[in-house]
Amino acid sequence: MQPSSPPGRILCMSPLLLRLMLSWVVLTPAILRALPTAEALINEGLAAEEKLDTRTALERFKEADRLRPDDAFILQKIARHYSDSVVDAGSAEEKRRLAQRALDYAERAFALNPRDPEIVLSLAICHGKLAVYSDTRTKIKYSRLVKEQAEQALALDDTYDWAHHVLGRWHYEVSSLGATTRFFVSLIYGGLPDASAEAAIRHLERAVALAPDTLAHHLELGFAYLAAGRTGDARQAFERGLALPPREKHDVSARERAEQALRQLG
Repeated sequence: MQPSSPPGRILCMSPLLLRLMLSWVVLTPAILRALPTAEALINEGLAAEEKLDTRTALERFKEADRLRPDDAFILQKIARHYSDSVVDAGSAEEKRRLAQRALDYAERAFALNPRDPEIVLSLAICHGKLAVYSDTRTKIKYSRLVKEQAEQALALDDTYDWAHHVLGRWHYEVSSLGATTRFFVSLIYGGLPDASAEAAIRHLERAVALAPDTLAHHLELGFAYLAAGRTGDARQAFERGLALPPREKHDVSARERAEQALRQLG
């Protein structure tokens, strides 16, 4: 049997151990106070979002997700900024990967809170974004989902301007497909829901009425007017939109499209 440690050695080590333990007890609250909280990270993410700093916003919301997992609001924000990151990606494969990540987070947010119109519309937007980098069959499937989910968001809140925006854009883009294209889509893939330029105008005019300072609503209304052959109204909508400051990640590309359309109108 091994002898126990001499009592004197224990007594000799105790002051050092005691000082270490006391210092840890004193330092731990200070260390914990210095660590960012989920709420602080969310606020930093929102501030970066306001500055259109997608990279920083995504980083902050992902850090908040680690501290507060399964929070539908945080997951929706991550989905949004993955979706916005597609604009800055180089290759088509990287764009597709980011769009898929956005959809994954949007679906997680929806599973937690399917009654939030912003979360429901996030699904529609992510399906539309991913459709661009998908095969034809998937494009048709996702196009149907965009309309369905935008309508669901409106059913939850009929004053949600962005739901009117997405649904209006869906209508004029689908209604602008040629008759031959629609025939083959119907023949091979089962077709798309009915769409019309008139419905597009109705939804986008409503979006403008609800949020008149939103650049994108005016510009997309201009394209809906063009689809209906109302070139004078289109010109006015483009000019109103271009007079407003950009506030969203996609406003820059929307302005470029509208400026090109104005040039073509002469």
